[in-house]
Amino acid sequence: MNTSGWLQVILYLVALLALVRPLGAYMARVYEGKPTVLGRLLGPVERLCYRLFGVDPSKEVGWKSYAVSLMVFSTAGLAVLYALQRFQSSLPLNPAGLGAVSPDSSFNTAVSFVTNTNWQGYGGETTMSYLTQMAGLAVQNFVSAACGMAVLVALIRGLARRCTDTVGNFWVDLTRSTLYILLPLSFILALVLVIEGVPQTFGAYQTVDLVQPTADVKTQTLPLGPVASQIAIKQLGTNGGGYFNVNSCHPYENPTPLSNFLEALAILLIPAALCYTFGAMIGDTRQGWAVLAAMFLIFVPLLLLTAFQETRPNPAIASLGIEGGNMEGKEQRLGIVNSALWACATTAASNGSVNSMHASYEPLGALGPLWLIQLGEVIFGGVGSGLYGMLVFAIIAVFVAGLMVGRTPEYLGKKIEPYEMKMSSLIVLVPPLVVLIGAAVAVAVEPGRSSVLNPGPRGFTEILYAFSSAGNNNGSAFAGLNANTPKVKL
Repeated sequence: MNTSGWLQVILYLVALLALVRPLGAYMARVYEGKPTVLGRLLGPVERLCYRLFGVDPSKEVGWKSYAVSLMVFSTAGLAVLYALQRFQSSLPLNPAGLGAVSPDSSFNTAVSFVTNTNWQGYGGETTMSYLTQMAGLAVQNFVSAACGMAVLVALIRGLARRCTDTVGNFWVDLTRSTLYILLPLSFILALVLVIEGVPQTFGAYQTVDLVQPTADVKTQTLPLGPVASQIAIKQLGTNGGGYFNVNSCHPYENPTPLSNFLEALAILLIPAALCYTFGAMIGDTRQGWAVLAAMFLIFVPLLLLTAFQETRPNPAIASLGIEGGNMEGKEQRLGIVNSALWACATTAASNGSVNSMHASYEPLGALGPLWLIQLGEVIFGGVGSGLYGMLVFAIIAVFVAGLMVGRTPEYLGKKIEPYEMKMSSLIVLVPPLVVLIGAAVAVAVEPGRSSVLNPGPRGFTEILYAFSSAGNNNGSAFAGLNANTPKVKL
């Protein structure tokens, strides 16, 4: 890796660390109900939301009622998103005249976006209307991220409070996460992306003449739409679902090096800043910095491994006398290091967006993203979900350390007893079981094997990556698989 590559990595990490404290402190004030910079502007909107939906913001509930509210809200969102896809041919804002999405694909997409996984078995520009993209997918990008942040805040309150039967109000946490955090950040990022050339329009697709036409092809259709607004929240909310089929490889989603840097920074911004929020809300910021340091200690070496391996010459190409790193599957305007950085950030944060094709990485270059995706939302992870995943590992570590020294294990003043360890063990064990059982079934039955385009170890890696992506709430793909084949001839 040359000097330019080192500077790109260092600039990214420095910018991320510089934003952790101010954003983390701001989010802590939001969730604690303290005055904020945006309070005067958005406070009336917040109170209006409560009145419209009959929410008493001063009323807190226990964890069971909190969980029920979360499930009811998510189920309602799933039904609305499914209906939008099934009836989009009869709804407005469909200038391309796209038909209804098939039942299986609609259900797959609805479940995926509501759970913040954003696995895509479709091409956005050829499948989803403007209305479905905005009112369906973009809305879920906001609220699914807000749900993860709300659950985290409830957990932090449970850890911070000494004696209480309540953990907050789900509807208040959901509203504040969306209104004071996700919307302002998305507005700023979307505005910059528009300046950089990302489309934001309701205009119809444009057909233009090719500069170098062939005998058979003389024109090209350029897909447009409200792209910038969805790209901003897909990154900030660690959603990852792209507007276009090739995601952030597409020049309309990610046209310039600056847009690439800001979008990659947005992937880890909120998950990293939430570590400081955690420390501020429990009254000990050292705890937050310690968690963030643990994340960096794992993320940075894997990032450097991927970058070093991809900047080395491909042996097969080098044998032909061609110098340079592995540019296969990468965009020339972005380069190798920016591609490797994005690949590691998106798999670490359960984001799932891509600016290069992971299937084209060198074996050891692909090890970094695969390792990070299999850690199960611990190293940064999704907004909210990554931090509470890391806290579960912290609880297990404290319990084991307590046993080793013969003391009653405690974390943040709370005793860790058998019940807590049982729940923590389930959280740690269930994701690997989902991944391994799913991958085993896929390679054991003909329908699973028939969807693999590359045989041998590469094909197995594609299957393992796919189940790791789905089971660990990521949504990215190693590629090489048929992603939407519900009916396979046996």
